[in-house]
Amino acid sequence: MKRVYLDNAATTPLDKDVIAEMTNVMENYFGNPSAIHALGREVRTLVEKARKTVSGLLGASPSEIFFTSGGTEADNTAIRCGISAYGIKHAITSKIEHHAVEQTLNIMLKNGEIDKLSFVNIDEKGNVDYAHLEELLQNNERTFVSLMHANNELGTLTDMIKVGDICEKYNAIYHADTVQTMGHYTHNVRELKAHFIVCAAHKLHGPKGVGFLYVNSNIKIPPMIYGGAQERNMRGGTENVYGIVGLAKALEIAYAEMEQHQNHIQGLKDYLKEALIAEIPGIAFNGETDADKSLYTVLNVSFPEMDMADMLLFNLDINGICASGGSACSSGSNIGSHVLNGINADPNRPSVRFSFSKYTTKEELDYVIEKVKMVVKQNALA
Repeated sequence: MKRVYLDNAATTPLDKDVIAEMTNVMENYFGNPSAIHALGREVRTLVEKARKTVSGLLGASPSEIFFTSGGTEADNTAIRCGISAYGIKHAITSKIEHHAVEQTLNIMLKNGEIDKLSFVNIDEKGNVDYAHLEELLQNNERTFVSLMHANNELGTLTDMIKVGDICEKYNAIYHADTVQTMGHYTHNVRELKAHFIVCAAHKLHGPKGVGFLYVNSNIKIPPMIYGGAQERNMRGGTENVYGIVGLAKALEIAYAEMEQHQNHIQGLKDYLKEALIAEIPGIAFNGETDADKSLYTVLNVSFPEMDMADMLLFNLDINGICASGGSACSSGSNIGSHVLNGINADPNRPSVRFSFSKYTTKEELDYVIEKVKMVVKQNALA
């Protein structure tokens, strides 16, 4: 059976050049990077070379890049340690953030680590109300703001420059969850005014289980993980050397090929969108879909009401189409998407997130369109 992978917002296949880079390290470098002997020093060199590559692409200093186990750890570190370091008692986020942000802040509120958690208004497309954000910041207390660059389910983009300017005006600490956009857009940290940005390598054809946290040099935070002096005393634990090298290679490739892949993937997204509009009456979309307002790798489709709507993803799967009904971290959950709930999406319309990569082809989308039409027709309301 033909199989088409359209769940790249959940994870992406490894780039063959990343595999080659990691394989070389696995085969030829086994020393502990904290060891002072020659084998340890040569592995330490690999880690620091990767750090320099990442920092150079972001316009950061190598001392501002800390390698982590992925985006969730990076988000948790930024939020927990940023709030703790400055004794912050008020945090602002939105109701459609990734669980790594939303659940962390809610637990901190429950545990008394913060006194107040405010939610900035968003519209039915997932756009942030910047005037409301500024209104929430008009007080005399230092505040922590955590807003994602692109929503992982909807694709709707937030203007990081605008948020950064607002946060700077009110001396707020700004954490931007850039997991979905790292490697898909350029991020120049000297222009963004964000105190924290994050990365998960597996979202950009790198390995799973590795990411990084950028910490602006103007602020200082304590570690979240203790037990060693690794990452300049910021994260205890022996470094995932193979993963770190793979991350740097994946980000390097992403920046080198970015314009080419943006054009390719945006073309595929537009093609699928227009084909679904033409072929399925009543089709709609969750979140923004225009190129200047939406992450080009994500298209969230709202299908007409149908019989056995909860079986839509299953029916796509048995036809060889790998897609998602929401965030990958909610897979298997029957409580529904908190993101779709947050924008008041129609609960009677089943939704599917199709997400693309540089490996997706037009021929694959033609197959998807054919099968989606068939499944919708089979389950149409009488």
